[in-house]
Amino acid sequence: MIFNIEVNNKEIKARKGETILEALERNGITVPTLCHMEGFSPTGACRICVVEVEGKNALIPACSYPVEEWMKIKTHSPRVIKARRTIVEMLLSNHPDDCLYCERNGNCELQYLAIGLNVRERRFAGKKTVHKKDLSSPGMVRNPSKCILCGRCVRVCEEKMIVSAIDFIRRGSRMVIGTKANHGFNNQSCISCGQCIMVCPTGALYERSRLADLQDALHNPDKKVVVHVSPTISVSLAEEFGLRPGKDLNGLISSALRKIGFDRVFDTTFAVDLYVLEMATELSRRIADGIPGPMISACCPAWVQFVETFHPELIPRLTTTRSPQQLMGALIKNLGPGLLNVDATEIFNVSVMPCTAKKYESQREEMTVNGLIHTDVVLTTRELASLIKLHGIDIQNIETELDDPPFNIRSSAGKLAGASGGIAESLARTLHFILAGDEMFDLKISELRQGNSRKEVYLTMGSHQIGIAAVSGISEAVKLMDEIRAGRKDLHFVEVMTCPGGCVNGGGQHIGASDRDIRARLKSLYDYDDKEPVRVAHKNASVHDLFRNHLDYPVSDKALAMLHTTFKRSNATE
Repeated sequence: MIFNIEVNNKEIKARKGETILEALERNGITVPTLCHMEGFSPTGACRICVVEVEGKNALIPACSYPVEEWMKIKTHSPRVIKARRTIVEMLLSNHPDDCLYCERNGNCELQYLAIGLNVRERRFAGKKTVHKKDLSSPGMVRNPSKCILCGRCVRVCEEKMIVSAIDFIRRGSRMVIGTKANHGFNNQSCISCGQCIMVCPTGALYERSRLADLQDALHNPDKKVVVHVSPTISVSLAEEFGLRPGKDLNGLISSALRKIGFDRVFDTTFAVDLYVLEMATELSRRIADGIPGPMISACCPAWVQFVETFHPELIPRLTTTRSPQQLMGALIKNLGPGLLNVDATEIFNVSVMPCTAKKYESQREEMTVNGLIHTDVVLTTRELASLIKLHGIDIQNIETELDDPPFNIRSSAGKLAGASGGIAESLARTLHFILAGDEMFDLKISELRQGNSRKEVYLTMGSHQIGIAAVSGISEAVKLMDEIRAGRKDLHFVEVMTCPGGCVNGGGQHIGASDRDIRARLKSLYDYDDKEPVRVAHKNASVHDLFRNHLDYPVSDKALAMLHTTFKRSNATE
């Protein structure tokens, strides 16, 4: 049912059952919020979204109050503005005065509100909130002193990620958001996905930066500093520089990194092709051996940590092939000495990833050999932007450059890894070639490109009927795993991405991206796949050279030693 309401003396259309906020936003009227998140049930906790409704004595929270026919609303009356200003001033009264060097300076919702409401002086002086920073996680930092108790991180962690690593603790004026027994992140069920960072309106949560360590390495004459860049970064970095969302900066990133001082610039997409070929071979052997149940992807470290912590019974189903980041790390540290004519200890390997969990993954015990860590530093998309700005590089006014061999050749299938369903689609193309002996007639698998959190497709490959699923978001993954444990047997492979939509929406990406921005990133990846000549991982000539010269063939003894890993039960929740 559609009816009229009056907003700021003008009639607009509203729908029965929607909230005031939903009706306003649909009609292009913006009302500020702090606690509200699209897709979550409203709480009305922060009161920033209050509006004035004729006939109501009190101001009404727009996010939780339903529209009524012929309701008359004032969204920015003097009374409303005064109420919002008071709320913001109260929040600022005990907030740290360190905006100049805060991680979120220039991209802080509380700062935006203060500017928008013209808060230019401190009318309320409260006791400053002082808490110790939680530095226990290799990927994230928690600074409770900057928390404004909006609860967005709690809701994402509980409802979307279903790990409940953080929650409201204590009561009344002593209430804070913290961890169980106020222990560090490393002693909790936290899976380092970084989705709490993405929804935090202030600097209470942010990635743990390693830029200082990188700077030291870049200026150390005894180090050869190499970098490899995730296939997702080229379509997500633009927003950090105010450019069109989804704009492909491929080539410009390589140029910028060389100007910064990196000795070699590689493309992690090469490792995605290697990952797909190795994993498809692994899956084909499982199918030939009649091993029941699906093989599950393990390229998302947050998902791996979730399995190890909450569902260790799924560990045997995980592919043992290392993630593309760690495959590249192993190649660089094992083959790099010959390429760079130095000892492996002199190579400083940097990866640029859209993910905070990759920082955790790089420090896993299984990812080191003889005490030598394969990936020394992991940078997020945000950190890469900071590094480029730090070195004064105008990324819009430099020439494009190619990546360095031998890890510069890639297929378009490798670029799809940034999208939920992309790894599954890439694997299907190569698995079809292995099982059927020829290429798929249509390489584009539309069923795996839908915007749903779960996607499934059934494909005929030779004499086999292969079921493939792709899920994004832990809550959706758990539902599918429950079906598998209950006896579902029609799936052979399941791709799991922790972050909704995949790595394009990872915890290390630009903060504040809209759904439209995420779709623009996805479109760029799919456009890249449509126009490239090599669209399957198994036709990457450099990958074949790697096997011929160093690893024999996929899943050989040499490949198992360098490219595969193991997983084990975590005791984080005990």
